[in-house]
Amino acid sequence: MELIRMGIEIDTSIIREIARKGKRLDGRQAAQMRKVEIETNIITSAEGSSRVRLGNTEIICGIKMELGDPYADTPDEGVLMVGAELVPLASPEFESGRPGEEAVELARVVDRAIRESHAVDFGKLCVEPHKKVWMVYVDIDVINDDGNLIDASCLAAVAALKTAKMPKLTKNGDDYEVDYENREGHIPMKGVPIEITLAKIENSIILDPSISEYKSLDARVTLGTIDVDGKINVCSAQKGGRGSISTAELDGVIELAVSKGDELRKLVKALK
Repeated sequence: MELIRMGIEIDTSIIREIARKGKRLDGRQAAQMRKVEIETNIITSAEGSSRVRLGNTEIICGIKMELGDPYADTPDEGVLMVGAELVPLASPEFESGRPGEEAVELARVVDRAIRESHAVDFGKLCVEPHKKVWMVYVDIDVINDDGNLIDASCLAAVAALKTAKMPKLTKNGDDYEVDYENREGHIPMKGVPIEITLAKIENSIILDPSISEYKSLDARVTLGTIDVDGKINVCSAQKGGRGSISTAELDGVIELAVSKGDELRKLVKALK
């Protein structure tokens, strides 16, 4: 336990041996998450922001908005763009410069859960069809990597989106004026997408893998869920690792993703 708190990397063979016995190094049960903390409105210059701590993993997310031109194939819908940066101080494995493969995957997986869930009402982000729409930028910064960046980043992004306030917009002739000093209304959302990652190590399926567990896994599955009309639907899926997951194991993964996702969803819904 003390080694984990100090951030000392544990040999993967130790993690795998413990997993074979159905146990975890930090004493958690297989389906137990680490402590979750969510703060919002931490960046005053952003339209929305959040800080999420999942155990020792720490993520900061900021939301910025500006007017822009719509895409040709969606002329009456706003635009959402998710980016992620793995800050070098978060891990000795992260380097400065252009986003690496891990940062690109992180952004894409979070983007997919938000986009495929249809949680954001992009039609209501249209200001004038074929001319102007709101561009929503979701910027994720990994401050400390202690494992399970995807779940923590998605939670931070959704928390920031839910509590963001839109800049005041005024039409002046054929142009629009954006007042970033005054904000009114929220980004239109129809649900709360949540991502849950489970890892398979030996014969164990575990929730919320720590960094040592993450480096020892055979396979991982991240499922995105969304609440729609009182029901929970799976909206996205991402598999990683070289190992396989059986159909029976996948059924258990889905069940856990739904139940644990709903626990996190309640925390987001309580945010103001």
